[in-house]
Amino acid sequence: MSWIEFIQNNQALMIECLIRHIELVVIAVGTGMVVSIPMGIFLSRHRKLANPVLTATGMIQTIPGLVMLGFALILFGIGVLPALVVLSLYALLPILRNTYTGITEVDKNIIEAARGIGMTNRQTLFKVELPLALSSIISGIRISTVYIVSWATLAGLIGAGGLGDLIWTGLATYNSVYILAGAIPSAILAFIFSGLIGMIQSVFTPRGLRGLRYDI
Repeated sequence: MSWIEFIQNNQALMIECLIRHIELVVIAVGTGMVVSIPMGIFLSRHRKLANPVLTATGMIQTIPGLVMLGFALILFGIGVLPALVVLSLYALLPILRNTYTGITEVDKNIIEAARGIGMTNRQTLFKVELPLALSSIISGIRISTVYIVSWATLAGLIGAGGLGDLIWTGLATYNSVYILAGAIPSAILAFIFSGLIGMIQSVFTPRGLRGLRYDI
């Protein structure tokens, strides 16, 4: 039986796994945005703290996913919660780094011009710096989302569900159909998320900056 036939014969299972996978990705990346964007703004105002904070956040990326899931399993038990905690931690760095870099690389002359016409620091941030840094921030969200789509496949190991359930079932039973049924939709999902966020990024990129890359 091919993986296409498997999907056709197990549509309810596939839809359930796909929906859970998307939920894990959206919640984890959403949590990463809620934490990282304000933190990136804060670090842009307190630049001496930026290097240690970015370094500490970057260290999370160096810890293997299975190790992180093992710690989360000990702390939170089996299920969705430990998976979301780990995935949210992995989602932080790209968004945080791109938010900080996007804001700090805004042309100082533009900032001075904004202050020269009487804008407060708050107005300068929300009306000048963030709009100009938005493309960079969205790029960070894009990178983070693609990472989390792949890392979310590990969630099946601790009972969180998702397409990883199919992959790990296939590995445990030496059944390539199960592996392909989980791996191929996961890869397609990563391309879809990347494409959609890329379209959003192009909309919010100032016309003069559209030739530049922000995949920092």
